[in-house]
Amino acid sequence: MNTQASKEPLMSTPVVITDVRKGTMWIRLNRPDAMNSLTPAVLRGIDHALNEAQSRGDVISVVLTGTGRAFCAGADLKYVKTQAGESGTSGFLDSVLSTMNRIDRFPKPVIAALNGITLAGGLELVLCCDLVLAARSAKIGDAHANYGLIPGGGGSVRLPRVIGPTRAKYLLFTGDFVDAADLLEAGLVNQVVDDDQLESVAQAVADKIATKSPLGLRRMKTLVDDGLQQPLDTALRLELLASEVHSHSADLHEGLAAFNEKRTPRFTGH
Repeated sequence: MNTQASKEPLMSTPVVITDVRKGTMWIRLNRPDAMNSLTPAVLRGIDHALNEAQSRGDVISVVLTGTGRAFCAGADLKYVKTQAGESGTSGFLDSVLSTMNRIDRFPKPVIAALNGITLAGGLELVLCCDLVLAARSAKIGDAHANYGLIPGGGGSVRLPRVIGPTRAKYLLFTGDFVDAADLLEAGLVNQVVDDDQLESVAQAVADKIATKSPLGLRRMKTLVDDGLQQPLDTALRLELLASEVHSHSADLHEGLAAFNEKRTPRFTGH
């Protein structure tokens, strides 16, 4: 296990821990006593881990999860209170949004494994991931309204695009926490599993993804994300162009050869 990560001042325990398993980098928020709330050190730790995951050819996907009873309870309100009273929160929120956007645009699949409470900035992290698996006991909510805050990491923008405006406004306006299963039908969560099965199921999904072409995965992720921002006709033309470019890739030819030879393909990402 690699425990190299950004640390809180005067603390010896890493606030973000990484661990690579069979083509998957697990990025684990590690402030359990603070419900894995976000600070500049945590954001730096996530960014550092993503840099490593992007540069490593043996990492096909990323799983983001938490330690203890929370996935992430959002920004550390003690830190936010200090910043609001001193220099304002714009610098911190810029860092939050930068990290959120980095996850959203990360070229490899990112799976959120919600091990527990997921609120505010924690929900904003989830909204930037490609797939979401949740423990049955996980509670999810926006919660900004409970403290006189408003989202600053994309929650009011990304949430309605995922679950629709009326569901999003309910969570934003009430500050309620709901069961993960309640957001399964809404489309935020892909699968809800028993708590003790969360990591094994997340790893199984990541293992399945790891058998696919890294180049194909990257291009499909781009097509989906960019296509959502384009008119249908434009998105379809872009898909056709991408498919033509992809037809010259080594991975496509390897996949077809493996099919003809009745064997498992050996993709290289080229």
